[in-house]
Amino acid sequence: MSNTFIDEIIRCIVSKPKQRITFAEYMNMVLYHPQYGYYSQEAINIGKKGDFFTSVHLGADFGEMLAIQFVQMWYILGQPVPFMLVEIGAGQGYLAADILNYLQKHHNDLFSVLEYTIIEKSLLLKQVQQHKLQGFSVNWCDLKEIKINSIVGCIFSNELIDAFPVHQFVWKSGHLKEVFVGVSESVKKDIYDTFVEIIDEPSTPELSHYFDLINIDISIYPDGYRSEINLAALNWLIQVADKLQCGYVITIDYGYPAHRYYNPRRSQGTLQCYYQHRRHDNPYMFVGKQDITTHVNFTALERWGEKHGLVRVGFTQQSLFLMALGLGERIAALSTSELSVSDMLRRRDSLHQLLDPMGLGDFGVLVQSKGLTSTQATQPLKGLTMPF
Repeated sequence: MSNTFIDEIIRCIVSKPKQRITFAEYMNMVLYHPQYGYYSQEAINIGKKGDFFTSVHLGADFGEMLAIQFVQMWYILGQPVPFMLVEIGAGQGYLAADILNYLQKHHNDLFSVLEYTIIEKSLLLKQVQQHKLQGFSVNWCDLKEIKINSIVGCIFSNELIDAFPVHQFVWKSGHLKEVFVGVSESVKKDIYDTFVEIIDEPSTPELSHYFDLINIDISIYPDGYRSEINLAALNWLIQVADKLQCGYVITIDYGYPAHRYYNPRRSQGTLQCYYQHRRHDNPYMFVGKQDITTHVNFTALERWGEKHGLVRVGFTQQSLFLMALGLGERIAALSTSELSVSDMLRRRDSLHQLLDPMGLGDFGVLVQSKGLTSTQATQPLKGLTMPF
């Protein structure tokens, strides 16, 4: 880890009146610091040889299934010109490339009126995306730069919200407490023991209000119960809802409904760290060198979306979503393909990983809408129909 970065975090902490920061502030620094944060220097390592891999690293099929869904959305909305696709957090650009390649080859009528925009916070990843997407007309901007009620189409993300900074809390002696990060007195002796956790009163009343939103009675939980609250996801969803005039929001990520997220038996929350394909739960190691994630509370996104003009269209598992869009037919067609046996087996393995109920297949797919007419709202999305 960088001593310079550690020193900067320490200076930030000791400059505060109580010499501490919220865990959300700490997580934001170690992931998104413009020079030393994980997504500013290490994110190009995402993939099978890096810290972790996602659906897009298993081939073009995931993006092509999404493209099929976008085509139907375009028709439902009356084939608007332009049709806008806004991808938030585009990683290395693989998903965008797969979607654009598929639409250009198979649905040029939509491709010719498409406006594809990427919202990317990491300058490093933006450079990787721009290189990957040379030859396509793609816009890059900040979400705040998009005009309110200007998007007609779909705003979507894949494995984005899991990396938002979260507040951590502890239910202690009948009271909600928050986890803060301070500096250890032994910092000069051991750089791996730099930070300490401080349990104190919440930094904002929004933490307790969060449980009202998702209808969870935290008072019945056992003493010492610990988990996370993702307020950043709610703030993000407000912006998304404000930008959308007519169309859909698709959120794909690993997570649970609220009653499963805050299962009393999950007493230490969902936070996990990834370093070179190794998973652990210590966010104070490998500072700036590892990814830190938490699961997504889909109930919170649904309820908060409803308060800000987003209508719940449906929620399903990624495996069912992809099967409904035709992935099963692709798997079946492999037996009659001209691929070599080894290539066929590799491709089949990749497709099955997208459906794995113990892995990517268990990801949640939440679809919300805004501004649809009553006729448009009654037309079922293909990805949300039950596959046969």
